Amino acid sequence: MTRVYNEPDRISFLPDFIIHQILSNLSIKEAGRTSVLSSNWRKKWSTQPVLVFDSQCVSSETSQHRSVIESKFVSIIDHVLLLHSGPINTFEVSDSNTVIIGVNSMAHIDRWILHLIGRSIKALVLDIRFKQRYKIPWCLFSCQSLLYLKLFSCLLKPPTTFKGFSNLKILELERVTMDQDAFERLISGSPLLEELTLIDFDGFTQINIRAPNLKLIQFIGKFEDISFNNTSQLAPEWLNLKLYSNSENNQSRLHGGSSNLLNFFDHLPNIQHLHVMSYFMKYLAAGDVPVELPTPCINITSACFGINFNDLKQISVFLCLLKSSPNLQKAVKIFVQLEEQTSLLTPASYCWEDIYSEPNTPLVVRHLRIEGISGTKSELDFIRFLLLYSPMLEKMILKPVVNVKPELMIELLRFRRASTRAEIIYHGNDSS
Repeated sequence: MTRVYNEPDRISFLPDFIIHQILSNLSIKEAGRTSVLSSNWRKKWSTQPVLVFDSQCVSSETSQHRSVIESKFVSIIDHVLLLHSGPINTFEVSDSNTVIIGVNSMAHIDRWILHLIGRSIKALVLDIRFKQRYKIPWCLFSCQSLLYLKLFSCLLKPPTTFKGFSNLKILELERVTMDQDAFERLISGSPLLEELTLIDFDGFTQINIRAPNLKLIQFIGKFEDISFNNTSQLAPEWLNLKLYSNSENNQSRLHGGSSNLLNFFDHLPNIQHLHVMSYFMKYLAAGDVPVELPTPCINITSACFGINFNDLKQISVFLCLLKSSPNLQKAVKIFVQLEEQTSLLTPASYCWEDIYSEPNTPLVVRHLRIEGISGTKSELDFIRFLLLYSPMLEKMILKPVVNVKPELMIELLRFRRASTRAEIIYHGNDSS
């Protein structure tokens, strides 16, 4: 008599951590379908610690009314939270691609947040696209288990007893409204904060940072002043500043002392990657601009600058930072930026030689990319200066704006170069 042995299949007896890893790469809908694989998989989806709810959760049939889709989406989240057992480390509601939920769902979000706080949530992402700001409920401000918080289109009005998030490491706020006091309490009360992103914020204009463990800073929005006071050990590795203002006076105001540039970099000695656009370059140019910083920025290895070449002080800021960053050699990018209501410099009013003489020490840049040139005198003088005083230069990539005459390339090739190895690569209008 022949005996038949049924060997267990490998899928049924995978270790739990591997099953959870597989489920984490699936949508909620797909994760639920895995319950038919075997009895061992039947309830695994309900213990998945990472919950992401997005457009993949609901049918994309165009025939369905928006309110029907919204109702289904809310029901799915309610159902999952009701049946879920075990810890919830990450909860994300993403409405970024297609608008699924509207203002009628705000009360439901309140319920979900209250439920998550009881589960010691570690990461919360609300990427929702309400026309009006969603007001974060007070209960969230008591959630000290948070490590990562990302909010989009929200209103933050914490209670007066709020002292920050003691364990928070990553904070991303986009189109968020809060007042000055709430912002400062949030930042100063989160001592472990390592990454801070603020995009299109409103309600406050003074960016006062007191967070000694920051490694990444990204600000895009309106401001009047920025300060890193009382953060002598601040050590951001990546700094991305695209700050702007509608006020000419706000951009040129001095923040204490006589040099915004000196004050700003005095607290940022450990930056490795620097990304600064024209409006913030204008802020740094307020007051005295030294030839070099008193303390070199030896850790900067890559940088991107947006410069208005009609503003000589912005060019001075760039040269100062270039001379003060001895290890910034192979990754320097410049975007030519023109601001509205800027009077163009004419040959009669512009004299490069009166502003910049031969540097005491040569520029150490090796690779340089300049985008958006149109052939103005200020741009050409700047390029000529770099070629003359960069003996280590190996490659300069130039990309013009559209409709620039090809004669510009001929003029550029005539410029003298301090480096015998310097190669000029011109990306014309048809080049990438």
